[in-house]
Parts: sequence; C-alpha cells; structure tokens
Amino acid sequence: MMTERKFLPLCREDMEARGWEEVDFVYIIGDAYVDHPSFGHAIISRLLEAHGYRVGIISQPDWKDEKSVAVYGEPRLGFLVSAGNMDSMVNHYAVSRKRRSSDAYTPGGVMGKRPDYAAVVYGNLIRRTYKHTPVILGGIEASLRRLAHYDYWSDRLKRSILLDSGADLISYGMGERSILEIAEALEAGLPVQELTYIEGTVVKVKSLDSIYDALVLPSFEELKQDKRKYAQSFYTQYCNTDPFSGKRLAEPYPGNLYVVQNPPAKPLTQTEMDDIYGLPYMRTFHPSYQSMGGVPAIEEIRFSLTSSRGCFGGCSFCALTFHQGRIIQSRSKESLLAEARLMTEEKDFKGYIHDVGGPTANFRHPSCEKQKEAGVCPKKQCLFPKPCKNLQADHREYVDILRALRKLPGVKKVFIRSGIRFDYLLADSQQEFLRELCTFHVSGQLKVAPEHVSDAVLERMGKPKNQVYQQFVKQFMKMNERLGKKQYLVPYLMSSHPGSSWKEAVELAEFCRDMGYMPEQVQDFYPTPSTISTCMYYTGLDPRTLKPVYVPKNPHEKAMQRALIQYRNPSNYDLVKEALVKAGRTDLIGFDKKCLIRPRKFSGEKDKKTVVKDKNSAAGKQKKKPDIQKKKSGKPRYGKK
Repeated sequence: MMTERKFLPLCREDMEARGWEEVDFVYIIGDAYVDHPSFGHAIISRLLEAHGYRVGIISQPDWKDEKSVAVYGEPRLGFLVSAGNMDSMVNHYAVSRKRRSSDAYTPGGVMGKRPDYAAVVYGNLIRRTYKHTPVILGGIEASLRRLAHYDYWSDRLKRSILLDSGADLISYGMGERSILEIAEALEAGLPVQELTYIEGTVVKVKSLDSIYDALVLPSFEELKQDKRKYAQSFYTQYCNTDPFSGKRLAEPYPGNLYVVQNPPAKPLTQTEMDDIYGLPYMRTFHPSYQSMGGVPAIEEIRFSLTSSRGCFGGCSFCALTFHQGRIIQSRSKESLLAEARLMTEEKDFKGYIHDVGGPTANFRHPSCEKQKEAGVCPKKQCLFPKPCKNLQADHREYVDILRALRKLPGVKKVFIRSGIRFDYLLADSQQEFLRELCTFHVSGQLKVAPEHVSDAVLERMGKPKNQVYQQFVKQFMKMNERLGKKQYLVPYLMSSHPGSSWKEAVELAEFCRDMGYMPEQVQDFYPTPSTISTCMYYTGLDPRTLKPVYVPKNPHEKAMQRALIQYRNPSNYDLVKEALVKAGRTDLIGFDKKCLIRPRKFSGEKDKKTVVKDKNSAAGKQKKKPDIQKKKSGKPRYGKK
C-alpha cells in the first residue's frame, strides 16, 4: 500500500503530527522550501528520507535570533546547512555590487530573507547554540568556497568556508553519495572528527599523519602574499576535480591546521539517477507560501525536465567543473517519460514542456569511452581549442527521447531552453538533431552563447573560435530555409571578460553593428568563486599558462565596454564616444554606414540639441527593437564580418 505523498516537516508542529519526538537531521536552507528535484535541498532531504532518516526543514531562519535554529531541538545526528540554490552574494548583488531588488527563491520574491555569506552565518548561529552537534555544509556556496578563494564582493582572498562557518564537514558537489556515507557513519556512532576519508567531502585536521597521500598546496599565508602562487594552487585544484584521477589536497593554515579536500565522489549510474529523480517530490513550494504569492523560481522549472548533469564544455567563466564535474551523468528515457506524465496530470499544465536538458542540453553521455573508467584528461579539454579526436558526438539518444516526449498525450510542444553547444552539434556528422531542433523545439528564436567574437578573448574563455559560430549560423539558417521556417538566433554576449581590451571590445561592437540589432542579452563578466576566469580577474594571470592577462577592472571602463555592445541605446552615447576615443577608433564616429554613432557637432556649426532631444538624429530615431532586426527584404541579418 502506497503512503500519501506529503511535504517534510517545516516546523515542530509538523514533526509532532508525524508522531516523531525528534529528527535525525535538521536541514537549514537559505531558500524557501520547494520540494522539487531542481532544488538541492529537496534531493538531499528526500534521499535521506528514502534511507530511513527523519529530516526537518528550517527555511530562511532569522539569523539574528539563535532560537530560530532550535525549532526541533537538537537533532539526533546533526545539522545540514545550505545557503540555497545560488551563492548568497550572487543572489543579493549584481556585478556592479548594487543590491538586487528581488529574490526569486523567497516567497513573494522578497529580498533580504537570508544574510550575506549565508552558509557562514548559519553555521555560526548553530555553533553558538549547539556547541558539539555535527554541522555539515552543502550546496553551491559551500562547494565553490571549499578552499581558499577570491571573494569579489570584499575584493580579497578568503580562507576555506569550513573555517569561517564553524562547521565540521563540507559535502561538496551534488552530494548524494557523500551525504549518505556521512549519515551512515554518524549512525554507527563515529565521531564527526574522524570522518576524514569520505570522497566528496572537505575536512579540517590538526595533523596530516592520518592523511598519508595528500598533495600539499601552498599555505593560505603564502597565497595572500603571492598572486602567482594562488594561480598555481588554483590550477592544481582545477586539475584534480575528476573522481577517477583527482588527488587528495591539503591546504595549510596558521596554528598547524589543514583543510583537506578528499577526491570527488564517483559519478552516479543511470539507475541511481533514475532513483533520485523518482523520489516522491511534491513538485512545488510548501503551501504555507501561497498567501505570500508563492515562490517565483518554481515558474522556470516546474514543467522542465533535468535529463543530465555535468558538463565537458569547460568554459573558463563557469564553475560547473568544480561543482558537478566534467563527466556527464544522465537519466534514462523511461525515467524522463515517467516524470513528464506526472507533469501532464498537474492542473496548471498547458501542454508545454519548457526544457529537457541540463547544464548543456545536448550532452547526454560522456564525451569518450575512456572517461567511464579513467575519468577526464586533467589538462586537456574535450571541445577546446578543437574537438578531441576521441570525442563521440552523437545526438541519437537525445533525439529519441524528444520524439517520445512529443508523443505523450497532453503534450503540445517540447522546448529546449537550457542551451546547446553548437560546436558539439557541428561535430556530429549527422544533421538529424539540427533538423529536429529547428522543426519541433524552437519557438521563433533559439538562444545560443558564442559569448564573444574576438578569438583572443574566446581563447581565454575556453570557447571555440568565432568561425565555428559563424559556421553554425550558416547551418542553422540553411536548415530553416530548407524547412520553410523563419527562425532566428539570439546570441548571448559577455563584456569585460579577462583578455578584453579596447580593441576586442570595439570588435564586438562592430559585430553587433553588422548583425543589425542591439542585443538585450549582455552579461558583464561576474567574478564568482572557483572559476578560471575569476582567477584571471584576481591575479592578472591565466592559471593554465601563468602568462599575464589584461583585465578590465575599473567600473567606468567596464561600463564603457558594455555600452559599446549596446551602442544604439541613446543613454549610452557618452560612454560609447569616450570608449571609441580611448580605443583610437574615432573613425567609427560619423555618418558612414559603418559608424557606430554620429557626432553631436559637425560642419563647424554649434549643435545645441542633445541626442535624446533630437528626434531627427540616428539615436533619436532609435526605439526599442526586438532581438532580431530584419532587412527590407525581410531576411534576417546575421552579420558577415
């Protein structure tokens, strides 16, 4: 007989209603409680429940009140702590360091329901109340701050979050394997201080006597004094993120203290992935949030399917290598269909599956056979600078899954929104996936991420050369022409990435000019913890080569680089003009069709009109346009450089 699905306890009354006198684990989270497998706390809590452990949730506790973490009393085995689905500082602040106005992971989108550096604050809050109860950190914030790291918001190098939080352990990465092993060890009566051996964890020890095989990194004091050493240490960490070849790492701190990172946990098998996503999730937010307007973040993922995790794309600005790893783990077709059927039964389902993917939608299996037993190559990438000769680019399984989903009763359309790697698509000798994509899974526009057009910057980003993107554009347009469809590409572009000087910034602006539209999807580079690009930003060195890299850091310069991409916006005129002068490209100020902006004063006459007031000027005529602008012929412009 099946038991009724229900939410886990969110307060003491919920616990007592279940007939429990205590919980095994109290799980403190910085997000609202959403019982959906797109939320890390839902997966971990349901997995523990499936193995017989009692878990009570405390969502967004009042960090100024110690009683807020004592809702259930002292847990039998320990506290679990996560800042949430995002790093709390990224959640709170834009790249300009200005406070965001809303929080999609909080009921009603209200900002300010979690503290800055939430994992640290929660850890210390618990430790002040419960001196000896085990505290285990998890989630993206702890995972990416597990060793010494550059913190953009304080503009300094910070030590391991394990030390600042007062916690005993970090379960890094996705955490399913390590959290069960931790729970079993604590259940067996082992002191938390003795759990120094579990893969996928970070621990602190007073001596390396019991850590016989650790590779010792430079000390934290050395890293603070020498940015070159930090770049070297970071790259050592980067090269040891593979579960098969990764070494145990030890980072020394004052007082004969070491923070030890054990090798990553092994990838999940497909059966294990299916089991995890088949747990009895409620698939929505806790009903207590309904009166507050619900939780906005659910809207993006409620009718989406996670088909895989991990990414061998290797983009320098992405932290996935440190968190999910480079080995692809995927769910079976049957598992995805079963979840899709559950979606179709929900009253709000309108027939549209919003996404079927993961970090990269069209990655469904490891990039080569070797990875399944030997792991990824520590110092080589699968796609960069060119696809590896051992790469197995094959979309057949993914296409088969998409076709099966389209046939489900009640499903009208299946979208792919989590992004595709166009270089991987091109590496597939078959055109089958591109045909299916254009025929069934694009709704007018397809978002792709070339990020830049300068090969010099793309090299720093770990992205393919611009000619690869241009090749994809041609293939995409050719396929749509063959299908008789008018569908367009919307490229994501990034400004101010390390390596982008004035020359490269202007090159990107000229690319936008030749495409014939002003992109709205522009991201100013954000130095988040534990990425190669952030290491470049902090040190001025590429950690892979230790060669110097130009880094735009001045906020005004960053604003100018961003403005160049959106030069058609009248409010950007002064920034664009200043940037072109600094770049020595005043040839782009004028009336020629190749110019980006027109001069305000010309022909010796005094022009008193501003760009905003002059409705006859090029900028004055500029109105907000859609992402894709057409020529008079009606054909889309895709920029030939």
